[in-house]
Amino acid sequence: MMAGRGGSETDAAGGPARHLPVLLNEVLNHLAPQPGGVYVDGTFGAGGYTRAILDAADCRVIAIDRDPNAIRDGQALVTEFGGRLTLVPERFSALDAVAPAAGEALVDGVVLDIGVSSMQIDEGERGFSFRRDGPLDMRMSQDGPSAADLVAKLSDTELANLIYRFGEERHSRAVAKAILAARAEAPIERTLQLADIVSKVVWAKPHEPHPATRTFQALRIAVNDELGELARALAAAERILKPGGRLVVVTFHSLEDRIVKNFLANRSKVASGSRHLPAVAGAAPSFTLLARGAVEPGEEERAGNSRARSAKLRAAARTTAPAHPYGDLGSLLPPLPVLDAHRRR
Repeated sequence: MMAGRGGSETDAAGGPARHLPVLLNEVLNHLAPQPGGVYVDGTFGAGGYTRAILDAADCRVIAIDRDPNAIRDGQALVTEFGGRLTLVPERFSALDAVAPAAGEALVDGVVLDIGVSSMQIDEGERGFSFRRDGPLDMRMSQDGPSAADLVAKLSDTELANLIYRFGEERHSRAVAKAILAARAEAPIERTLQLADIVSKVVWAKPHEPHPATRTFQALRIAVNDELGELARALAAAERILKPGGRLVVVTFHSLEDRIVKNFLANRSKVASGSRHLPAVAGAAPSFTLLARGAVEPGEEERAGNSRARSAKLRAAARTTAPAHPYGDLGSLLPPLPVLDAHRRR
């Protein structure tokens, strides 16, 4: 399901969205804001987590968002909380540079709520929705190559691989073939135009997600480099957190959750050698898990907020060990080198 900082396409695209922070109580319980603490909200969105953190303790929040609209709309919250809130237009993968620039070399907590926000889906002109007509855009930061660029320039094999790996779409080859056939007749520049093309080769029962859900998810992830951003943000949080500082991450689909799960498993395990070989010194654990497995919404939240149905929370506390080498992040990501080449072009 395509979901994120307050939204699933099924609901947000079909009617007015309520911007309810998902797993809010669980986020606060694991983040545990303290008076005098400094916390980074790496995915500000509508400010739901930021407000809750500031209300929970007399602390400071450095909030980050790459969407200019979120920065614009968040100024009222900056005014409301005065010097306790700093709002920065940036990618959250740069949070270890943003915090020092805001006067904080190390922080007490980092929270990340991964994915597209309901505000972005609700605005047809942003191009995220397959139920609202608009330009085929999907750029969170509103710059760089758009979804229309990918649809226009990638080969059928490249498109099929992208849609399969990032959208987990079983019919990715049929979708790619349909896109190439359609673009040979006319440019694909509108969201409903692409949704219609996909709907002709992917079928869904009435109770199932829209046939274009996975294709749109794949394009959105690719356009915004969402998985790469997530992996880099996790490493940035590892570098910027104080000993005892807490990392809390909420994800909305399996690709994101797998990256967070594998990162925390790697960073929290004690290196050991084979019983047949001498012990080999490895990096000491940089995190201690705060929850065994993923924390999921309760039945009450699922019933009251359909956006919460696919959400998972994972949390860990920073140890005193040094951060692990940055270069080992590649193993967390599904390979798709064509996107790097496309961005360079």
